[in-house]
Amino acid sequence: MNRISEFLQSRFSISPDVQEKILLSVIILFSLWLLRYILLRIVWKRTDDVRRRYGWKSAVSYIFPFIGLFLIIGVWFQAFGKGAGAFLGLLSAGIAIALKDPLTNIAGWIFILARKPFSVGDRIQVGQHAGDVIDIRLFQFTILEIGNWVDADQSTGRIIHVPNGKIFVDTQANYSAGFQFIWNEIPVLVTFESDWEKAKQILTEIVNEEALHFTGEAERQIKEASKNFLIYYKHLNPTVYSSVKDSGVLLTLRFLCDPRKRRGMEHKMWERILKEFDKHKDIDFAYPTQRFYTTTGSKGQDSNLQSVFKNKSG
Repeated sequence: MNRISEFLQSRFSISPDVQEKILLSVIILFSLWLLRYILLRIVWKRTDDVRRRYGWKSAVSYIFPFIGLFLIIGVWFQAFGKGAGAFLGLLSAGIAIALKDPLTNIAGWIFILARKPFSVGDRIQVGQHAGDVIDIRLFQFTILEIGNWVDADQSTGRIIHVPNGKIFVDTQANYSAGFQFIWNEIPVLVTFESDWEKAKQILTEIVNEEALHFTGEAERQIKEASKNFLIYYKHLNPTVYSSVKDSGVLLTLRFLCDPRKRRGMEHKMWERILKEFDKHKDIDFAYPTQRFYTTTGSKGQDSNLQSVFKNKSG
């Protein structure tokens, strides 16, 4: 310790009092780092629960830096003497100007912790980015992206880091908070010549068997969510709506589903629809077509030659 003090005094002309404060600051930082390391090692050995590990790591990562900051400020505060107030005022003003974006991100972090527009594990969309929240830190939160080039809100595998300040300027959508279901629709188009009433009955049976069990849980969640949000649904049961399009009769299945299981439910329903419709010759899927007629005459009699170009199914 004496050799370090002599070196600092001879090389940098640092007074013994300042040397003491530097060494004390280093000791504080090292002690907090060591304590954090030991604490996390104990947690890692005692539990394999990912959420519990993450919770401990987040709490320690937030608490220990603030403890270190306050301790170091306490060590150095007296070194400024009477000019401490003026110095801190100028320092604060300079920091506010130079670090506008980082301070906005810190304010966003405080807002996220206080108001909880989303939490770790929620599926959200902020601006153009959507995904599952996997981490929330002082300057940014991290989501595991869904959608983009992948259909039906499935994961792309990309991790996106979003600055916390984005919550003040971008619209936020939460798939999970409050009401933990979303409405999903599957359009099924049948030809005008099909028995659309039979098709509708088949679709109603399928959607009820696959999605009706969500209704009871959804009603319970709505009652709970109504304590904080004005959420009101009169009908929660699955249904099939009818409408007419240019190419046929459109039957739309509307049902509640888990946001993370939307593609799985669509896959299961479509396979059942294809198998059931295949059993009935009076039900056909409709798709846009174009018909061109050429007329040729022979002894006053006309004959029509029809050419049909089939487009991709709607």
